Amino acid sequence: MKIRKVGIILIIFMIGLFSCSKYNIKDGTPLDKRMEIAMKMFENGDYFEAKTQFRIITLSHSGNQNADKAQFYLAECHYNMKEYILAANEYERLTKVFPASEYVDDAKFKLGMSYYQLSPHYGLDQTYTEKSIEHFQEFLEDYHTSDLVEKVERNLLDARSKLAHKVYSSGRIYRKMGRYRAANIYFNKVLEEYYDSKWAPRALYWIGECNRRMHKPKQAIEAFAEFKQKYSHHEWIGRTNDALRELRKELEN
Repeated sequence: MKIRKVGIILIIFMIGLFSCSKYNIKDGTPLDKRMEIAMKMFENGDYFEAKTQFRIITLSHSGNQNADKAQFYLAECHYNMKEYILAANEYERLTKVFPASEYVDDAKFKLGMSYYQLSPHYGLDQTYTEKSIEHFQEFLEDYHTSDLVEKVERNLLDARSKLAHKVYSSGRIYRKMGRYRAANIYFNKVLEEYYDSKWAPRALYWIGECNRRMHKPKQAIEAFAEFKQKYSHHEWIGRTNDALRELRKELEN
């Protein structure tokens, strides 16, 4: 195992020597100087060269005071190169190996952002979206006074909205198939789990319509009345009022 680790370090050193010649990095360059040059590479956008140097520092000088900084910027290099899975792994390593580091809060934020960047179209598997939500929620619990809270909350809402859209779409498919009971299961799930998303009002409206199609006028009226009370300024308020008038007239007759 030790031989393998030494081999990896030697390979990284060789890559660093060949790819970073313009920065004049030599074998045996002092740690502080290597860190200084690596940061210059990073600032210049030379992320491939920079991540090689940061990796050398993390592997060769794990007990050094710059090790946590090198670990963070290694992750940043991957993130800026859009290697989000690798970035997430490195951010997470920082939080575990250096829990007292000054970079932990930023690392936890970027950990959530890495998965957020990987989040696909709502119709696809939402594992990465769920992971981003998990890490954003943890960040808000641990750093509720951070300057990043507003951005985290915005991205969290967007990620939750994507999950809500997926559930809502399942309900819409069943509704179009005429399977109204099954549709309502999904629409109710939107209301229960994603009440703060833009899909909640639409789900509530369709609960009313599905009940109407199942000849349950009282339940339909309850849903439409709740919609009218909660979402009086929604774009669907007109059709909701029309549905209420028709249903009440039917009951009167």
